[in-house]
Amino acid sequence: MPEARTSTPRERYRTQVRAEIKEHAWEQIATAGASALSLNAIAKRMGMSGPALYRYFDGRDELITELIRDAYRSQADAFRAAAEAGADLAALAHALRAWALDDPQRYFLILGTPVPGYRAPDDITEIAAETMAVIVDACAALPPGPAPEGAAGAFDAHLETHRQWAGGRPAPSAALRRALSFWSRLHGVLSLELAGQFTGMGFDPALLYAAELEDLLGP
Repeated sequence: MPEARTSTPRERYRTQVRAEIKEHAWEQIATAGASALSLNAIAKRMGMSGPALYRYFDGRDELITELIRDAYRSQADAFRAAAEAGADLAALAHALRAWALDDPQRYFLILGTPVPGYRAPDDITEIAAETMAVIVDACAALPPGPAPEGAAGAFDAHLETHRQWAGGRPAPSAALRRALSFWSRLHGVLSLELAGQFTGMGFDPALLYAAELEDLLGP
């Protein structure tokens, strides 16, 4: 059996420098947002020339892609770890909030305002789909409720032929609707909380989040 290849000192140095560049990028994003990300400014902070930094990242879009990929990977890993530990839908909701509060800038990079002129590669969409797959599976595991009527029933029927976003999961359309409601409503509360929209309103956002979750878990 061949021995595992070990990295060379040059490769380890390159990995270290790339990690440092990303740290400075996160600092810039926290201060001015992703749209203001500047490789030249990062190079200056690191005592490098602009052309020297471009040996590690081809440009701003590649750096943003790495940051987004890291963020989605972090979120997917958090959801997968919770699911492997036996988390139900409620526990997944708490894992989502803990992940978001741990690093709001990471959260907003992937779930906030899109970066103008940037388009993420397909592999990032695939990583994001891992998180949704965990949610769909958790929703499918819940007892089915009564057949919905009105708009909910119409949306269930719509999802029968519009389910490609669910990654081929064989879940009933009611479970898909619940997964979408889980994702959109809880992210709505989180986005407003992290953006400071509840500041000064005099209530605890954690209790609002819990109330929304309770409503989602109802019959």
